[in-house]
Amino acid sequence: METDVVHIRPARPKDATALADVYAEAWRGAYRGIIPHLSLERMIARRGERWWKDALAERRPLLVLDFDGAASGYVTYGRCRSGRTLFQGEIFELYLHPVYQGLGLGEKLFDRARQRLADLRLRGLLVWALTDNDSACAFYLSLGGKPVAEGAERFGDVSLRKVAFAWN
Repeated sequence: METDVVHIRPARPKDATALADVYAEAWRGAYRGIIPHLSLERMIARRGERWWKDALAERRPLLVLDFDGAASGYVTYGRCRSGRTLFQGEIFELYLHPVYQGLGLGEKLFDRARQRLADLRLRGLLVWALTDNDSACAFYLSLGGKPVAEGAERFGDVSLRKVAFAWN
């Protein structure tokens, strides 16, 4: 019998509804005032329960932060999407429902994903964050990430700067 109130586990199909909620609330909290409102709401609408059910059916590497039986955060990871880099692993997304932010749980998700990448023998780790997302940038810096590259991402007609943080 599991006695931990909080633990990290692989995502299950029944997590789709909770993951859609985590995504929506985390994105609104992180990107309101950064990503233009209409673009932000369109992105959230595209990542509803149906999208999550499909993603979970594809068995993408996805771990959830389980808080008392409900998915309250998640991390996705895999082989680095940038083919020409020294870093083989990448965390694609790491989000917590705002209620659970600031409690050290994001670090637990990060550490578990990093361990999974190491288990896959992927050396080095890269994570991208929008430069205007001060809390994400501070989070990755606090975990020892070093800024190694910059880029831009378009949201509607707005281009926003992003930074890659890396770990050896």
